[in-house]
Amino acid sequence: MASENPFSWRFVAPMYMGSTLNPINSSMLATALVPISAFMRVSVAQTTILVTALYLASSIAQPTAGKLSTEFGPRRVFLTGIVMVFLGGLLGGFGRDLTMLIVSRILIGIGTSTAYPSAMLLIRRRAESVGMSKPPGNVLGALQIAGVITAAVGLPIGGVLVDAWGWRTIFLVNIPFAIVAFVMATLWIPRDGAITGSRTVRGILSRIDITGIVGFAATINALMVFLFSFPHPDWVAIGLAVVLGALLIWWELRTDHPFIDVRMLAANLALARTYTRFSLITLCIYTVLYGVTEWIGAARGTSSLEAGLLILPMSMISALIVAPVSKRNLVRGPLIVCAGSSIIASFGVLFLTTSTSIIWILLITAVFGVTMGTMASANQTALYLQVTSDQIGTASGLLRTFGYIGSIASSALIGIVFHTRVSDGGLHHIAIVMTTISAIALIMTIADRRLKTVRKESATAAS
Repeated sequence: MASENPFSWRFVAPMYMGSTLNPINSSMLATALVPISAFMRVSVAQTTILVTALYLASSIAQPTAGKLSTEFGPRRVFLTGIVMVFLGGLLGGFGRDLTMLIVSRILIGIGTSTAYPSAMLLIRRRAESVGMSKPPGNVLGALQIAGVITAAVGLPIGGVLVDAWGWRTIFLVNIPFAIVAFVMATLWIPRDGAITGSRTVRGILSRIDITGIVGFAATINALMVFLFSFPHPDWVAIGLAVVLGALLIWWELRTDHPFIDVRMLAANLALARTYTRFSLITLCIYTVLYGVTEWIGAARGTSSLEAGLLILPMSMISALIVAPVSKRNLVRGPLIVCAGSSIIASFGVLFLTTSTSIIWILLITAVFGVTMGTMASANQTALYLQVTSDQIGTASGLLRTFGYIGSIASSALIGIVFHTRVSDGGLHHIAIVMTTISAIALIMTIADRRLKTVRKESATAAS
């Protein structure tokens, strides 16, 4: 039976469930910041550190989890991550101060980050073990729906939970999901093989390149501090990020087991362009998720739940698009549609005002649903085709890291424009920036000759 269906529902179900937890936790908290600030007797601005904590933890943990999955086995890493999610949900659900909630968000961020890179490695190994010559499009598409599209669902879910049972449910809801995911993974995901190589502490640290991981974490932290410092940029932070990044590259070029294979990235410019495209379009997507949602709430006076429901069609449409695009392993065409639809929708935001009909807002978010669906599926397929099995764990984690950089850059953009007050004029400035960024992504896609080769490789494999 296994040979007939290598990707049975039992094999993929725990990976799908685990992959939903990170994006949902990323967006769900937005609806709980005000009640948390009231309970903790701190300002809402101080509670935003809970958002930052998960972003930072996730951006560092995603590629780290990929590296650890390659070295020690994806099942082991996945199960360890689920345990961390359980502990984070428990700690946050019974947290009495902001520090406990921060630690909870870090645990949840690290734990949920193990799901996607370990899943990509498990899927790649399973495909190769049964002799598949093309990416398993249906499986990858469902993984993208679970791992990216669900971010928009977090807003209405968070609004319902907070309105019904209070802010603690934002944390406690992770506990039952973690238990179910752990049981399913234990029963249905095949055990990893024996760990090979040196088992001494020094040998293990060398194999996982602990110096590279620490250097990457320090560089990302400095970059995030700079992005979150807007509208008053911390130039020391960006200077430190540049220096640390240079030292990281220097180290990775000299170590035998690099955490970030700089030589591979330099030789594989197609992969580097995939990361860049993903980051640019993610910036636009998250600007809609948070910037337009904030404008709907502040300028139009709608509740958080109503604002979240207005964005919900965006995720529904993107989910419908992911499946056929992934099933056919399409890359270049969907990426052109992705950037083109982002330009159209961003231009549409330029005409939004407080008196605009709700229908027009829904239409714009629907077009952004096309952007999100094509972005998620085509970039994932491109990455799958652009790296080897040994590289896919870390490479998949890095794709998510670039996504987090884009989402945090969108927070910086929103913070600059809406610094004094939320207004129609500020929203129009955001629309101009988004249109420009989308145009850059479109030019990159059309000019990328390597994507034509990828398309041919995919078509050859499919035949």
